[in-house]
Amino acid sequence: MSDLAVDVRGLTRHFGAFIAVDSIDLRVRPGTIFGFLGPNGAGKSTTIRMLCGILQPTGGEGTVAGFDIRRQTEELKGSIGYMSQKFSLYEDLTVLENLQFFAGIYNVRGAQRQQRIDWALEMAGLRGREGQRTSDLAGGWRQRLALGCAVLHEPPILFLDEPTSGVDPASRRNFWEMITDFAVRGMTVFVTTHYMDEAEHCDELALIYNGKVVASGSPSEVKARYMREALLEVECADLMAGYAELKRERSISGVALFGKALHVVVPDEQIAAAAIRTRFAAKGIGLERLERIEPSLEDAFVAVIEDTVLQEGGR
Repeated sequence: MSDLAVDVRGLTRHFGAFIAVDSIDLRVRPGTIFGFLGPNGAGKSTTIRMLCGILQPTGGEGTVAGFDIRRQTEELKGSIGYMSQKFSLYEDLTVLENLQFFAGIYNVRGAQRQQRIDWALEMAGLRGREGQRTSDLAGGWRQRLALGCAVLHEPPILFLDEPTSGVDPASRRNFWEMITDFAVRGMTVFVTTHYMDEAEHCDELALIYNGKVVASGSPSEVKARYMREALLEVECADLMAGYAELKRERSISGVALFGKALHVVVPDEQIAAAAIRTRFAAKGIGLERLERIEPSLEDAFVAVIEDTVLQEGGR
């Protein structure tokens, strides 16, 4: 039996002729926060459903919480917590009724039942709201309640499928504080997200694109591995015109839109900076700022995906 919380090899899922997940390997150490990242439609939710025993793989093998993902799905489901991408609670029930219902589902009984419900109310900050209908809660409070329900039975592994999607920034920050606390206490947290700032909180990451894992490692390792060249941030009067010009510039390796600026990957900072100034001046594009910055995970993942697309196009 593997000592890893998640240990799968060659995990694959087909839907007819469509390959949603293409022979991926995942290894997650106990007590870590593992981020599973990728754009919408990349295969994140399909993967997490296979790991939770909800969806049978087309191919591959492995274990989650020590249970075989193919042959021990019922034992597996009882040993994990799962919070789906879509709000999964019963909105017609009150906060307390939802907690009582999930306590029954997870077979939390006797004195432990009330103890765990009290804990969940305190953890989620819902003390005093027990009688409030779930449908009347704001999005951040509902996510906290869903998290409380998912961990009532104290599972060793918690799966979260884009848990903060559509939640305000303050609630997102609070939610991640709770996730970090779970990991500190020894729980393994496997979380899918497309928010790159959230990914910085993870111990380990894997990036999935078109059903394949295309990058993995700690946040610092991913940035170091895929952002070896210098990164410049450029602000100009006409962002799209500036972008179009830099796409033609041979002294740069890549350019991407980042909010109200351009992030430009360059092999030589001085040569590229001079070329950018010259090109913008020739085209009448007002250059407002040009400086070197430290790359973010988003920069690294843009570079990974661009490289993946380039390699696939060359086949």
